[in-house]
Amino acid sequence: MTDTIQTREPETTDVLVVGSGIAGCAAALAAAREGADVLLLTKAERPDDASTDWAQGGISTTRGDPESLKRDIIAASDGTADPEAVDVLVDHADDAVEDVLIDTLGIDFDEAEGDDEFDYAREAAHSEKRILHVDASTGSHILRPFLNYVDDHVRIAVRQDTAALELITHEGRVHGVVSDEEPDGHPIYAGATVLATGGIGALYSRSTNPDDATGDGIAMAALAGADVADMEYVQFHPTAYVGDDPFLLSEALRGEGAVLRNAAGERFMPDYHPDAELAPRDVVARAVATERAETGEVVLDVSPLAFETDFPDLAEKCRERGLEGDEIPVAPCEHFCCGGIDVDDRGRATLDRLYAVGECARTGVHGANRLASTSLLEGLVWGLRAGEDAAAADAAPKVVEAPDLLNRDPDLPERFAAEKFTRLQATMDEYLGLERDPDEIARASGVLRRLKGEVDAYIRTRTSRDLYELRNASVVALLIARAASENTESRGCHYVVDDGDEPTAEQPADD
Repeated sequence: MTDTIQTREPETTDVLVVGSGIAGCAAALAAAREGADVLLLTKAERPDDASTDWAQGGISTTRGDPESLKRDIIAASDGTADPEAVDVLVDHADDAVEDVLIDTLGIDFDEAEGDDEFDYAREAAHSEKRILHVDASTGSHILRPFLNYVDDHVRIAVRQDTAALELITHEGRVHGVVSDEEPDGHPIYAGATVLATGGIGALYSRSTNPDDATGDGIAMAALAGADVADMEYVQFHPTAYVGDDPFLLSEALRGEGAVLRNAAGERFMPDYHPDAELAPRDVVARAVATERAETGEVVLDVSPLAFETDFPDLAEKCRERGLEGDEIPVAPCEHFCCGGIDVDDRGRATLDRLYAVGECARTGVHGANRLASTSLLEGLVWGLRAGEDAAAADAAPKVVEAPDLLNRDPDLPERFAAEKFTRLQATMDEYLGLERDPDEIARASGVLRRLKGEVDAYIRTRTSRDLYELRNASVVALLIARAASENTESRGCHYVVDDGDEPTAEQPADD
């Protein structure tokens, strides 16, 4: 009797989506509606592992006036947003929200008291109230029913706790990914691949993102040869709780009347911008950092509003941390990457059959600074457009040679990746934060290149998620440093300070 070797059939799908936030769910839904079979991979094991679940303020609509929203987006971007991309967003905003969030998912957005109309909120740099919300926990109220809907869809298979490690490419086309489901990697082939992997918050020691926001999609795409853009524009939210367990104090608080005060009890924002607390995020964040440096503390005074009644979720978070009274200590915190994988109006990247949506994508909507409550909207609109386009192309998956991942050396010490991450975060905090000095950017680049070299040496013979996340984070950090070094003009989130300038925020000490 002759022994036979059984080989596993290659896994294929029409459309592969990597990421389970609002953008990934929207792409999967749209592709399935077009009749495609969809596989959705996600590192997350719970909804709160996705950045969407952490979104507080809400989702912007046009409220019937797309031109007004367009003006606000471009103004908040310091005039750098792509007008054509903004047109795509505002022209499709209300239909997307009504179709998916209201009609399909039945999201119970807050309504005005004694009225059937929604309780539209206003946030920083918005000229009017147009933001739909559920308390100050809108992201979780959207994502959880969205995940349930996607999970029950007959054409969508969801695979949790699964990381994509590498893109499979051949002759300028993307054919899928290698996942971490096998010790040496597991190839998954797709007619089209949609990256919806979220943000880069893990690159900084303080972030409003989940801990696993390591820039995976941006790094994989860049390493495969896709174009990236606007990576220097990293947005810091001005009001995050300063404690060891930071959480976001939604801009909706300032929209309802909360004010910022320094250690002397002085309200300072009117001295920095005519719109005071409702100035663009980059302006408020630098002002908060300056006042903290000069006076020692900044607090968000919520006494002008009914905090406990109108924002019960945030009030509960404050109580959990022992915060009493109306003044909450705040400081800027990394929040959103305005750049990413360069895509067109359908989410198509510069590599054939590769799409990117959500925070890992650079659509051109945000430019140098994102307007509040447009991230969920952008993820929804571009997710729907990318998923539809990916399915409509009707490209059959093709099995090609996948990257050969090796896993032959012993595991590294348990804290190895974590210690390298601490080094990376310290570098990003010091040199690529709210303000950047050209000499310090160059110093950061040198540190990050050495770090990536170390990680590459270990990853050649080991296949583990934490090492690949560290690899991805170091790649993205280098992309940010390179973009920052090439852009000498201060715009929006990218604020360049020369040695002779008067500092306007806390300056890090040299090594």
